[in-house]
Amino acid sequence: MSSAGSVQPPSPPRAFTSPGGPQPPAMASAFPRCTSVRLPASFAVILLLMSVTAVQSSQGDKEPVYRDCVKLCVRTNCTGARLQGFESSQPQYMALTGWTCRDDCKYQCMWTTVGLYQAEGYRVPQFHGKWPFVRFLCFEEPASALASLLNGLACLFMMLRYRSTVPRQSPMYHTINAFSLVSLNAWFWSTVFHTRDTYLTEKMDYFGATAVILYSIYLCCVRTLGLRRPGVSSMVGVLLILAFTSHVSYLTFVSFDYGYNMAANATIGMVNLLWWLCWCWQNRRTLPYWWKCGLVVLLLHGLALLELLDFPPWLWVFDAHAVWHLSTIPVHFLFYSFLIDDSLYLLNTEKLGVKVE
Repeated sequence: MSSAGSVQPPSPPRAFTSPGGPQPPAMASAFPRCTSVRLPASFAVILLLMSVTAVQSSQGDKEPVYRDCVKLCVRTNCTGARLQGFESSQPQYMALTGWTCRDDCKYQCMWTTVGLYQAEGYRVPQFHGKWPFVRFLCFEEPASALASLLNGLACLFMMLRYRSTVPRQSPMYHTINAFSLVSLNAWFWSTVFHTRDTYLTEKMDYFGATAVILYSIYLCCVRTLGLRRPGVSSMVGVLLILAFTSHVSYLTFVSFDYGYNMAANATIGMVNLLWWLCWCWQNRRTLPYWWKCGLVVLLLHGLALLELLDFPPWLWVFDAHAVWHLSTIPVHFLFYSFLIDDSLYLLNTEKLGVKVE
């Protein structure tokens, strides 16, 4: 599992012990630390109920053999001439993405511990709230990083298609363009976070995802109420900005509570879900494309079930989170197809002077 510029961890003991004798080590929560908050509401609630407290550490990094391995590796490889040798042989892309000697020790010792677990017949443990993944170049979670990138590219492609298809005079044009930019920002930080998990990239991933959910509510409000009552959508927009500011401030300056973060996003996601579905149902006889919006909402919630199927990564690359992100890529095309149809409909009805529903 090593790569160029990697440190070599010292040989650990041939077996490990767990509190309580020779029983299999207790696994961490079945759900790792939240690697994304883009969970649709109803299934996010299920996840929240099954994992109320945040997972700051896991069975793997609690193991004495792992901790001792890391300490000895750092003491042996990360000082003096050994450290200089590591830095001189480390690939530039690893240095640019912030991989340190200590980080490499943790990575190497993680696989040493995984090997011991498997040799003893125990289930693969998690480390620091995450499953072990094979590092590809500088990518910590290569499949999730690729999936996030592809989601971002799909969003970008459809945003450009929307701009080339829908005239700027359409009532929803600027609101949808702003939504696209918020979504692109979220997928950018999701890609960065899955490439390199740090304090900053984790926060930017979570905050970007929350911004998408809140802006989805604003988009829904503008479409369903704001075209006839602009003052209502303006008030809702102000409230959503205040909610986002408060949310980010609390998580940044008070406590980054994973349980609270999940609950907050589940709540606003539920509002978004019910609002869109009610609008779709009310317009099912007048808008021939209503089903696209309804199907998008249902797909996002149905695909979120993949997050419940948490399992050690296939080939140490594909976990449930990566599969979920990969499965959402086609949804962008369907959702923007709805947005294009609806924007053109609104433009035509505005020209005809027809009341918009």
